[in-house]
Amino acid sequence: MTTRIDARGMRCPWPAIRLARALRDAGPGSEIEILADDPAAPRELERAALQAGAAFVRSDFAKFVVRMAPE
Repeated sequence: MTTRIDARGMRCPWPAIRLARALRDAGPGSEIEILADDPAAPRELERAALQAGAAFVRSDFAKFVVRMAPE
């Protein structure tokens, strides 16, 4: 299942907060796609993903993917 978050126009830490909320609700093997254009977003989103034990992938300039590990 893929969850999409559009955080464009939001300043950090809001994109990371939205990601953290989605990670709490995500099940094993879930994928979260985040659109965020704040210059601090890559660093903040990566930190939030790693703290949750998820893999962080930057797929484009303002598009990021976080994958939860399968069970």
